[in-house]
Amino acid sequence: MSYKAIYTYAWDLAETGVVAAADEFRALGLDTVTMAGSYHAGKFMRPHGKAGKVYFPDDGTVYFRADPSRYGAIKPVASQLVGERDMMQELVDASGMAVNAWLVLLHNTRLGIANPDAVVRNAFGDPYHYSLCPSAPQARAYAVGLARDVTETYPVSGITLESPGFAPYAHGFHHEFALMKSNAWLENRLGLCFCNHCIAGAEKAGIDARRLKAETAADIEAYLDSDIDYPADMAEAFWRADVAADGDLRRFIDFRSGVVTSLVGEIRSAVRKDANVAVIPSVARPTAGAWYEGSDLAALAGSAGIIEACFYEPDAMRVKADLFDISRRLKGAGKLRGILRPSHPDLSSKREFLAAVAALREGGVDELAFYNWGHLRRANLAWIGEALRGTS
Repeated sequence: MSYKAIYTYAWDLAETGVVAAADEFRALGLDTVTMAGSYHAGKFMRPHGKAGKVYFPDDGTVYFRADPSRYGAIKPVASQLVGERDMMQELVDASGMAVNAWLVLLHNTRLGIANPDAVVRNAFGDPYHYSLCPSAPQARAYAVGLARDVTETYPVSGITLESPGFAPYAHGFHHEFALMKSNAWLENRLGLCFCNHCIAGAEKAGIDARRLKAETAADIEAYLDSDIDYPADMAEAFWRADVAADGDLRRFIDFRSGVVTSLVGEIRSAVRKDANVAVIPSVARPTAGAWYEGSDLAALAGSAGIIEACFYEPDAMRVKADLFDISRRLKGAGKLRGILRPSHPDLSSKREFLAAVAALREGGVDELAFYNWGHLRRANLAWIGEALRGTS
């Protein structure tokens, strides 16, 4: 079976019913349901929701029946919905479609607050509770356990891994606020993790991580004490110059990529052998920015087998450009899937959406997913059907 997937949440499926939802999906030409098996917090507008239009999911919980014995110190917390219905089981039993489990791994505020020794920490030691650190052994054990658990408990066709790496500074927490302009230089410096686990691992790799931490803190401190606001283009140039000039910073970034690649490799080794493993490499736009999060596209494709890239762009030409660049970076490693959003803020016209699907297909991407059933208006969902009829 091919991968023509719709991303969705357990609460939307529970409200509509698996059989009715699957009938709707098949009518659009879809053959796979990619359901969130673990997820962070949110405030979601549901255009065709029946039991209310705005939904707040349980923060940092799982949406399948997890087995605590498969985890170490950090164990998953079940959502309230799981106590009532096992939507993952209902999907595999009654949908008649392939089921793919979408796992948000390390972006988890609930678990970060409960496990402060396993979170990302900046150069000042401030904890980022929304981001478990992929260098922390207990966080790695949790991520591996999550992937192994869902593939051993359910006959899912595969898993899609989101947030296996280092989240950028500006992504992930409730009500982020500052009374000053931000910029790429400041955010990239603030986003570097200098937790004890990262420092120990970097020093083992021959990097003077303590010097780098101290200099990063001093640079940020000096900027915050100044009356300067870096313009966007200058900030980007300053950051790239820092990476080029500071050998330890370059090696530290390479070290981060090794951490993430090895974690994904551990997951691939731990899950059921016949289950596909795909990685969403980045929240960055374009996808090439994934390097900052520790996502080496070719290395991840080699470790997992599949890159599932978010082509979250406003027009088809930008989608085509991103595809060209990703393909250049992969150099033939693994398989490439594409995720599109047929709506604002991305492809807000049917013409651009259909052109984007065509561009991916012409570029060799024949496995597609669409985000997200509960968020999309029915008119936008209809575009998916039109696109897939045009590619059959």
